[in-house]
Amino acid sequence: MRGFQNYIRDVIQELRKVTWPTRDELKGATVTVIIFTLLSTVFVGVVDFVLGYIVRLVLG
Repeated sequence: MRGFQNYIRDVIQELRKVTWPTRDELKGATVTVIIFTLLSTVFVGVVDFVLGYIVRLVLG
């Protein structure tokens, strides 16, 4: 049990050292992630469609 308490104390000490992002930085990062996710989804969808079309052509 003593080891677990030391672990929790160390985690709390390390979290105090973290430089947390500002609200504006967080908004910017969130928008970036959402845009990247949407673009990746569109890319994978287009590749899937094209490859499916090619397979249908080959297999008849």
